[in-house]
Amino acid sequence: MPSPADRRCAVIGAGIAGLAVAVRLARAGWQVTVFERGPMAGGKMGELRLHGHRFDMGPTVLTVPHHIDDLFTLCGEDPRAHWNYQRLDPGFHYRFEDGTVVRTWADPQALAEEFASRTGTSRERMLTFLERSREKLDITRRVFLERSLHVPRNYLDRSTLKGLLRLGRIEPLTSMAHSNGALLHAPKAAAILNQFASYNGANPYQAPATLNLIAYYELALGSYHAQGGMYAVARALEALARRQGVEFRFGTLVERILVKDGKASGVQADGLPERFDAVVSNADVLRTWRMLLQDQRAPRTALEQPRSGSVIVFHWGMGRLFPELGLHNMFMSHDARREYDSIFKERTVHDDPSVYVHISSKMNPQDAPPGHENWFTMVSAPNNTGQDWDALVERTRERVLTKLSRMLGADVASAITCASVMDPRGIEALTDSPLGAVYGNSVNGTFAPLLRHPNFTRRIDNLFFCGGSVHPGASIPLCLYSARITADLVRDRYRP
Repeated sequence: MPSPADRRCAVIGAGIAGLAVAVRLARAGWQVTVFERGPMAGGKMGELRLHGHRFDMGPTVLTVPHHIDDLFTLCGEDPRAHWNYQRLDPGFHYRFEDGTVVRTWADPQALAEEFASRTGTSRERMLTFLERSREKLDITRRVFLERSLHVPRNYLDRSTLKGLLRLGRIEPLTSMAHSNGALLHAPKAAAILNQFASYNGANPYQAPATLNLIAYYELALGSYHAQGGMYAVARALEALARRQGVEFRFGTLVERILVKDGKASGVQADGLPERFDAVVSNADVLRTWRMLLQDQRAPRTALEQPRSGSVIVFHWGMGRLFPELGLHNMFMSHDARREYDSIFKERTVHDDPSVYVHISSKMNPQDAPPGHENWFTMVSAPNNTGQDWDALVERTRERVLTKLSRMLGADVASAITCASVMDPRGIEALTDSPLGAVYGNSVNGTFAPLLRHPNFTRRIDNLFFCGGSVHPGASIPLCLYSARITADLVRDRYRP
């Protein structure tokens, strides 16, 4: 068995989980090489520059930034020397057709008072929602967020056993929409909290109420703004990895994971085979099995689980300022149930979609020319099953512009000075997410969040998986959990 200094690990993909795995393994003494087919690190956390405007292309909401800080402190560095952030107060602005605006405040009492005064629920009911969401996070963190569900010895841990005994408290048999409606007794409040299902490309009328823990991350633990935008996080983590000795090979396509005698023995990249002691795939797990392991028998969990929803994103440079808008803005649909039915049953976009507008220039003025704004304008969409996307995107664009103009009392279309669009076809081409399902496998269904692909496979030794398409799931916090679990599994595999 090679000594720690001689062990080599290939990481396929430079998404945030791939970067975090690379940092952790390099810090543990491994020689790590990251293969990335694109020109830069970040994966879905990319950026676009268009006529003087800078746009984040993937995640725009930052929560639990201390998870990112942990990677710097692990390496003996001060995180503030390399990236910075600030807590938002308010975080989101939710706008309804009747003119109601609900803001999410950093203080739970102020948040509860805002929901009570603006939506008709009570302060007590909103505080109960936060407490139940906290309990869900506490239980799931102990049981599966921080560790693999697929290693038997983990079930002998006292905190895991305690969490399993309380599993009914996470409401796995109740949908988000039912749980929120029954508790809050206020359609506007429930509609806002149901929106957190979209963070996983899910349908709140099908996804378990367990997913209400997502709301706790943002509403109670806080939403934050990364100085320089979200892509600044990817740049900082890439630089940290390089300081730990990680080698990056950008513009390099991994064609195969090499397997010999039931073990991953390396990768073939740009036609050249190269030996490694371990291989970590940060690529989508479905693509990994279908394309990189074509000669291997894939598990059913990788091939047969339904895929998540997707999105359509319009990047618009705006030639004027909209002072009434904040960093995060959500323009709510008048019929949320119909919106989700359109996406998940009819495989189209609702006539009146909820529209998310992220304007990073509110916090980073350099992201747009003076007097301009950069609008990341997103609607939820089905994944790609052969729809006429050209027609659907154009129809959605017209309806989004009509909706925003109506709700803002201004001609939004006339303010657009430059534009770019991303639909599920482009997402699939850019990120290698099959069907453009940007969140991986679907979490609609009772135990779907618990059924993601493991961070390893018993079929092939020395092969590991990380990122949003595997355990524990999509989003920056869960990808960072995934990276920690995977790095621990790699180290344990070679522990004397």
